[in-house]
Amino acid sequence: MKLAEVIAAFESVVPLAYQENYDNAGLTVGDPEMEIHAALLCIDVTEAVIREALETGSDLIISHHPVIFSPLKKITGSNLTERIVALSISHNIALYCAHTNIDNLGEGVNLGICRKLGLTKVKVLMPLEGQLRKLVTFVPRSYEEQVRSALFAAGAGHIGNYDSCSFSVAGEGSFRAGEGTDPFVGEPGKLHHEKETRIETVFPRLLQQEIIDALVKAHPYEEVAYDIYPLDNTYEKAGAGMIGELTEPQDETALLNRVKNIFGCRIIRHSPLLNKPLRKVAVCGGSGSFLIRRAINAGAELFITGDIKYHQFFDADGKIVVADIGHYESEQFTIEIFYEILTKKLPNFAIRFSSINTSPINYL
Repeated sequence: MKLAEVIAAFESVVPLAYQENYDNAGLTVGDPEMEIHAALLCIDVTEAVIREALETGSDLIISHHPVIFSPLKKITGSNLTERIVALSISHNIALYCAHTNIDNLGEGVNLGICRKLGLTKVKVLMPLEGQLRKLVTFVPRSYEEQVRSALFAAGAGHIGNYDSCSFSVAGEGSFRAGEGTDPFVGEPGKLHHEKETRIETVFPRLLQQEIIDALVKAHPYEEVAYDIYPLDNTYEKAGAGMIGELTEPQDETALLNRVKNIFGCRIIRHSPLLNKPLRKVAVCGGSGSFLIRRAINAGAELFITGDIKYHQFFDADGKIVVADIGHYESEQFTIEIFYEILTKKLPNFAIRFSSINTSPINYL
C-alpha cells in the first residue's frame, strides 16, 4: 500500500495535533506516494536499524524518537543524523516517528507503563489545554434531535466519562433568502421568522472538520449557521504523565525491585524512601522531571520516569519517592503500542519489531 495510507491509518489514532510545539513528529523522510511493503518498529533510528530494515525487506521505519530534531543545514555525512538520513534516502526507506503526540495520547506511552505495573483508576496527570472547542448552532425544532445525534456520532459531546452532553434553549431566528436560493422554510425575497433551538456542545479540535461535516449533512437548511469558540478547559483524555493505583499497598523496596524486573533496568536511581507501603503511582515515559510537583499534588507516593538530574531529586522533599529508571527503559514498550494500533487498522500489513536495543547508555 502507499505510505500515505499507512500514515493516515496511524494518525487517525495518534494525531499530530497532540505533539508539543518543539517536536518534529510525523513523516521525516519519504514520499507519501511510495509503495510500502513492510514496517520496522523501533525506539530510535540508528545505522544498525537501517541495515536491519534492509535485511528484513522493510521499506518503512516507525520510530518513537525523531531522527531530525534540530534543523539540518546540510547532508554530508559529518554526523550521525546526516548519515542516517543519507542512508535511508539512498535505500528508499521512509522514516516516520510518533514522539510527544503518542506521549500525550491517553492510550499511549504512559498507559502502556501503567498496564505493565498493573495500575487501576488511571488518569492523565497533566491534561492538555487548548484542545477543546464549543460548537453553537441553530436548528428548526423538528430537526434538533436529528442534528444532535449526528454531532454526538461524530465525536462531540464528551465531558470526562459522560457522553451525549449538550445544552439547548428555544428561540426564534430570522432570515431572508436571496435570489436563486431554495430555502427549507420561507420564500426567496421575503423575511422569515422560524422557531429554532440553539444547541451547544463541545468537541476536541482535531475532530472539527468531521463535526462540521456531520452538522451540514444532518441540518435541513441550505445555509447552516454555526459558531465555533476556542475553550481554555483542559482535555482530560490527553496530556503528560499518568497516575493510578496498585490493587493493594506494596513495600517500597519490593515495588522498586518489581519495577526493575519489569523494565529490565540495570539500576534505578531514586530519592530517599518514605518507609511506608506505597499504593498511588505516577509515571511519565522519557524525561518527566517537570511533573514531580504535579505528582506530589496529585497524591502520588511514587513517581517513575527518566532523566532526573541531581538537584531535581531534592524536589521529592520527603513527600514522594522519585525513581529514575532510564529514558530508554521507560519508553521501550512504545513499539508494542505501535504494533497494536497498526494491526487493528491494517491487519494485512507486514510489521516487524526491531531486535536492536538502541539505548546509547551503557553501565560498567
